Amino acid sequence: MVSHFRLRLYLLAILVMVGFGVLVSRLYQIQVNESKYYTERLPGRKLESIRIPGIRGEIKDRNGLTLVDSTPNYELHFDLREIVSAYKKDFLEAGDSLPEVEWERFDRYSQREKRTETDIIKIVEKTVFPGLGDLGLLADYSASSMKVHYRATRGYVPFTYRRDLSFQEFARFAENNLGIPGVTVTRTGRRRYIYDSLGCHFLGYMNLADNDQVPEDKKRQFNYYVGDDYGVQGVEATMDSYLQGKPGKLVIEKDEKGKFVGEQSRTDPQPGSDVYLTIDARLQYVTEKALRKIGRGAAVAINPQNGDILSMASVPSFNPNVFIPNVSSADWKRYTGDQTSPMFNRAVNPYSPGSTCKIPIALAGCLSNTWKYRFSCGGGARYGRKFMKCWHPNHGSIDLSNAIKRSCNGYFYRYANHTGIRNIQQMTGLLGLGRKTGIRITGENPGNIPNPEWLRQQGALWSDAFTALVAIGQGATECSPLQMAWCTASIVNGGKVYQPRIIKKVMEKDGEVVMEEPPEIRHDLTKEGVTASQLELIKKGMRRVVNESGGTAGRASSSMTTISGKTGTAQTSVKNVSNAWFIAFAPYENPEIAVCVFVENGYSGGGAASPIAKNIIENYVAIEDGMRYEVVSLPEAVGHRNMIRQTSFSESEALLAVAGAPTLVAENLANSPALRAESEEESAVDVQEFVPPSLKKREVTPIQNLNQPTIRQEADSRGRVGDGNTQQPSRFQPFQNVIDRLRQNQGR
Repeated sequence: MVSHFRLRLYLLAILVMVGFGVLVSRLYQIQVNESKYYTERLPGRKLESIRIPGIRGEIKDRNGLTLVDSTPNYELHFDLREIVSAYKKDFLEAGDSLPEVEWERFDRYSQREKRTETDIIKIVEKTVFPGLGDLGLLADYSASSMKVHYRATRGYVPFTYRRDLSFQEFARFAENNLGIPGVTVTRTGRRRYIYDSLGCHFLGYMNLADNDQVPEDKKRQFNYYVGDDYGVQGVEATMDSYLQGKPGKLVIEKDEKGKFVGEQSRTDPQPGSDVYLTIDARLQYVTEKALRKIGRGAAVAINPQNGDILSMASVPSFNPNVFIPNVSSADWKRYTGDQTSPMFNRAVNPYSPGSTCKIPIALAGCLSNTWKYRFSCGGGARYGRKFMKCWHPNHGSIDLSNAIKRSCNGYFYRYANHTGIRNIQQMTGLLGLGRKTGIRITGENPGNIPNPEWLRQQGALWSDAFTALVAIGQGATECSPLQMAWCTASIVNGGKVYQPRIIKKVMEKDGEVVMEEPPEIRHDLTKEGVTASQLELIKKGMRRVVNESGGTAGRASSSMTTISGKTGTAQTSVKNVSNAWFIAFAPYENPEIAVCVFVENGYSGGGAASPIAKNIIENYVAIEDGMRYEVVSLPEAVGHRNMIRQTSFSESEALLAVAGAPTLVAENLANSPALRAESEEESAVDVQEFVPPSLKKREVTPIQNLNQPTIRQEADSRGRVGDGNTQQPSRFQPFQNVIDRLRQNQGR
């Protein structure tokens, strides 16, 4: 009996132990192994994902010098849905409704109608501002922008309250944010243009993220989609897909009251690719400094051996940093209201090129036998009852080389008509005139080389007078400084028309090249009927322009290298106003650099433009000879509308070398005065009576090539917080371990 009782007792004990073991095992499985699963399903607790924008890649020059980078920045965001929910729980009794405010709008019939909406400003001020004030984080803001944002998004997109938190403010918030509903701080990248206005026209500027441009399927992957800022002008725009970084993801946990509990997981964003330009920052700096001698103009330097753009500048200029994170309405009005158009890139927009157009016209004559003939200047030529003048009384009977040297209009009127407009069309097309070059920047305008078909569309018929106008780069003939530099490079390198390029390569941070643009030959003029001896004849004529008595650009003569070139002075649509041009290359044998300088309101190409080209070329030679140059920040170049008769450079301005640099070139310059050939100064020719009225005003409107930036809304009366920060920032000092952790994250 006793043994039977003991057996049952043992069985009961075993059952209890097994049951207890099963219970412990199950508890361990639920509370340890599956704790995350059940935690996510606790009533009122939830996980929310936030997209973290990628870190934008850098833009560098051809030698790896960083021109644009991204620095850490911290933004304070409001989740307005969560703030409204917290307001309901904390401030409303059962049955109460949210505060409302009245506003007006125009209906579909343009009639005013009054509507009411939730007073989101009052809700935020009561729910969030006291806590932010205790942390010393309140700042003036645009209340109207918050109202419009809530009205448009219903709070599904976070509202950015501040974009300018310092690291100390960020750390203070991270340490002390124990219960401010709907408020988060996000670390972003702030774009920085290291040298201010240097290269501003080809670098471009940024806009703030626009979630309306993001596909809905991408936005649905996150509870909060924080978009990427994007480029809208220049290289920032054309290379945006490479520069944008890879986004990260932050998963946070909130309790039943919607308050932040902690991070569940974080995937850090990755930087975008770095874009390497063909630009040499040293030569870019030289070019922009030289252009500050004038009020408005542009200059482009190209390597004739591969089509690389070495420098490209336009004045006046602007500072892209003004657009980061957004531009104030005052600054935008200042830029767009300036009559000198500082945001207009003159380097890629067309103007009448004047006598620089005689170089491609000379080459067009090589497609026939015209280049062999002598023509008489005659002081000009008669077309119908009108006489189109040469700028000189009479150059006599001259050949092509002398006509280039003296820039004889009378010669080229006859030369062009003997060549024929069809040959001119063919050659200018091969050289890329009248069409976009295709470089990867925004705002390029193709210009125009008139022809019979085009003129017929304008309601007029072609005549020899129009061919003569094309020959001297006047009338409706339009080329950009970039096109003329490209044309020069193509002629002096032996006839190879390289595709101009400003992007050298795109490289990942680990060194992998993801995109590269090798040199590309679009045309070979020697395969199109032009011989090497004909190209040499034109080059010699350009050398004589600078280095022989009677040339039109003696002020460009240099003792450092042999500079060759061609002047141009073009009449504008404004009476007694002309633009000055100069195209050049150096050295004579195996040219390494081709330059075009354009001076708006310049009196003559020889006086206003050629000294600038000389300065650029001599500094290029010094750089290649090993002279060290320091690239520093450049403030905005200020424009003016004064006539530029001559430009000159003092001895201290001639070479922009840094202290301790090799002095051989500088000594040669100082001890061997440059050759100053006795030169003639070509002036503009009045041809307005040959231009139909419908073609006299073909000027590009500078503002038409600009993309609208994100304009900052200034603080309004209701958005002024006054002295709402009740505590001084010094009271909230983060613990050292928190500072160390945040700084470690900042450096990632």
